[in-house]
Amino acid sequence: MQLIDIGVNLTNSSFHDQQAAIVERAVQAGVAQMILTGTSLEVSEQAQELAGQLDPDGQCLFTTAGVHPHDASSWDGASDRRLRQLLAQPRARAVGECGLDFNRDFSPRPQQEKALEAQLALAAELHLPVFLHEREASERLLAILKDYRDHLPAAVVHCFTGERQALFAYLDMDLHIGITGWICDERRGTHLHPLVGNIPEGRLMLESDAPYLLPRSLRPKPKNGRNEPAFLPEVLREVALHRGESLEHTATHTTASARAFFRLP
Repeated sequence: MQLIDIGVNLTNSSFHDQQAAIVERAVQAGVAQMILTGTSLEVSEQAQELAGQLDPDGQCLFTTAGVHPHDASSWDGASDRRLRQLLAQPRARAVGECGLDFNRDFSPRPQQEKALEAQLALAAELHLPVFLHEREASERLLAILKDYRDHLPAAVVHCFTGERQALFAYLDMDLHIGITGWICDERRGTHLHPLVGNIPEGRLMLESDAPYLLPRSLRPKPKNGRNEPAFLPEVLREVALHRGESLEHTATHTTASARAFFRLP
């Protein structure tokens, strides 16, 4: 079985000087390709440099490039120009992580919306898919997306943790859905168990969101409590269980979806 992890924060400081070993463990665990998440212009640039260093042949590590809603207050006139340069690089396969976060509100909501709209417009112009973040903002995200969706090749709601109404609204807009180890959390993720079977094949993808969201069902757990892409098979196991599918079948269709979405070799 081959898996693709569509969201790895490999530039995170908790991975410092361990990235090569983390990628190697992932490959040994069956994670054949990984998308390194860009959450700011600086992090997006770091992700591209790291991907080039660890995977010089360009077959395993790819990136997104964008500005997370937490950093939306940094968006200015120069941001569009710099993001265009990052997205022109061959490793960059999607715009993002961009979106809305009305849970933490680290950036004012009007600035979040401004940065999101700018990145959606850029994705439409460059004909690139979008890697979306949403927390407690599904209605507003859908309202903004409505004006851009017909001009975007694809978009994924990364780390979906919402309720049935939001899921079906996203699916009605022909969005992809990313599922993380949140589904393995018996305290706050059990509502996803009956929902995940409603995601059609071709629209479902798997992600670790490492170093965050260590699957709570993982045994044994790492002593450092840090998630990494090598643990993606635990997310696969939980998703397959609640979809009533074999591990092989879920791995096959989620990998095919990710490969098509990010145009991977």
